[in-house]
Amino acid sequence: MQENNNIQTHPDDEIDLIQLAKTLWEGRKTVIKTTIIFMFIGLFVAIFSEKEYTASCTMVPQSADGGSKLGGSLGGLAAMAGINLGSMGGGSDIPPTLYPKIVNSIPFQKELMKTLLSIEGQKEKVTFAHYYEEIYSPGLFGYVKKYTIGLPGLILGAIRGDRTDAMLASSEDEILSITQEEKELINILSSQLSLEVNDKDGYVSLSARMPQAKAAAQMAKKAQILLQKAITNFKIQKAKEQLMFVEGRYAEKEKEANVAMHKLALFRDGNKNVSTAIAQTELERLTAEYNLVYGVYSELAKQLEKQKIQVKEDTPVFTIIKPIVIPFEKSKPKRATILLIWVVFGGIVGVGIVFGKVFLCTMKSQWTEE
Repeated sequence: MQENNNIQTHPDDEIDLIQLAKTLWEGRKTVIKTTIIFMFIGLFVAIFSEKEYTASCTMVPQSADGGSKLGGSLGGLAAMAGINLGSMGGGSDIPPTLYPKIVNSIPFQKELMKTLLSIEGQKEKVTFAHYYEEIYSPGLFGYVKKYTIGLPGLILGAIRGDRTDAMLASSEDEILSITQEEKELINILSSQLSLEVNDKDGYVSLSARMPQAKAAAQMAKKAQILLQKAITNFKIQKAKEQLMFVEGRYAEKEKEANVAMHKLALFRDGNKNVSTAIAQTELERLTAEYNLVYGVYSELAKQLEKQKIQVKEDTPVFTIIKPIVIPFEKSKPKRATILLIWVVFGGIVGVGIVFGKVFLCTMKSQWTEE
């Protein structure tokens, strides 16, 4: 009995597949027309999509291990002078996983907007901000995209109105602020600049995209320089502060040593032939005072040189594995890929329309019968 059921089910399955194939064959014109329409749309998108060039670099951040530590023979003398240098040492490393946070920070991006770019048709270099505010034209597809996909954003922006004044902060508050124009430029910059950190292999890849090849290389180079500068400043900040501290104490002790030396010299000149106990005691006191001050001063001079070396040791080194070069070929658009995607998408939509019509007709007939 079970075998009969299986035999009956099998022909039903074959009938269903044949019916599906028959339905698809009968609606082949719809599929072909839909695919052709989408093919022309894809061709339009591929032809009028804006060109983009990508420039990138790969670097490995490194820093010197160890380094000189202050202290040593200065301990007792520095303690007498009220100076505590025992905790001085190198700065802390910033993990590469935080590099994207630096790149996406407002100060970094505002500084990057000032990058001078060589733009075709311009006699002089212009900044990134000036290029996108005054020169840049998105092209035909860009305008179509702006007023179709981007239309809701334009409508919301018009409803909300100009928020420039709301985004401005008083300079007296010392709070970082941006204008509406800067916000739009930051959005553009964020979409064009990317940073990838490979924790496993320990390298960082930085890339920039621009409508022109040389401008892309210039943006990538500027971003690389700013990133290295930011990381270096973070790394040596503590060592530089300690250097400034030692320099300040060194200048103070230098003045005190000069004053003590001057007093001792005056006393000796004024008491050459005097051999009283009081004069001898005063001479010993001035000599001891001078020796103490001069001892601290000489040790601070040594530590000043050590701290200068510490700053250099803490300065990270960036090994450039792949330097930035002006791209020869555009990275976008990939016209063949775009066209293929639209053709496949059109075929899927066409098949969906064919089976959708059949489904609607079936539902309509069932509704009528009921």
